[in-house]
Amino acid sequence: MGELDGQTYVVTGASKGIGRAVSLELAKAGARVVLLARESPELERATAEVNGESGISFAVACDLGDGESIEQAATSILDAIEQVHGLVHNAGDIHPIKPLLKADVAAWSRSMMVNLVGVQHLTQALRPALIGDHRVRVTTISSGAALRPLPSWSAYCTAKAGLDMWTRCLAEEGEADNITAVSVAPGIVDTPMQLAIRSATEDDFPLRENFVRYHEDGQLAQPDTVARALFGLITAHSLEQSGQRFDVRDL
Repeated sequence: MGELDGQTYVVTGASKGIGRAVSLELAKAGARVVLLARESPELERATAEVNGESGISFAVACDLGDGESIEQAATSILDAIEQVHGLVHNAGDIHPIKPLLKADVAAWSRSMMVNLVGVQHLTQALRPALIGDHRVRVTTISSGAALRPLPSWSAYCTAKAGLDMWTRCLAEEGEADNITAVSVAPGIVDTPMQLAIRSATEDDFPLRENFVRYHEDGQLAQPDTVARALFGLITAHSLEQSGQRFDVRDL
């Protein structure tokens, strides 16, 4: 018997990186995991891996930058389960990596959708499975970019700062419904997002060389290591911790 037997967790951005690794850790502990990500071979592979640990898990294709896709995903989840015990809002998009005054408005707006507005939309759409006598724990994956501006990351910095405040708002309002929420910065992790950062041009991202060195010097953490460090916070954070922001290095 696993410690999370009978519980259901929804994880966004679950096809790769931290989302995939967190999904695996949850499944190993007995949880049913609903893996959300855009449809791709990576999502299929991640779902197969998770089901190797927990055969009751399943994937739902969802683009958090598209409101209609979110509604369809939420309907599919609610048709399959009655209660959600945990939400891990992990999906993120670093694009556009462009100076603020040169960034494409559509790309900037999509970043806000994926990193912030989609979080609100999905959570609200899943309300029937969140409200009840059961305990619900919500974890948002934050970033150091939420605390300080970085050149050419205006959309990402703004969205992550907003996500931290959204988490605090949910913690404040959710207490009456037995819902708690925390945010956590995972550090610099070896994910496709880091590859996208290193692929930017110097003109678009003046700090690019710093991130290239992080990679070359082996300073990037592995997603599996980060997922294991986050597991206790995701699955067992307390009412007293609700509303707080954590750094994975302090866990």
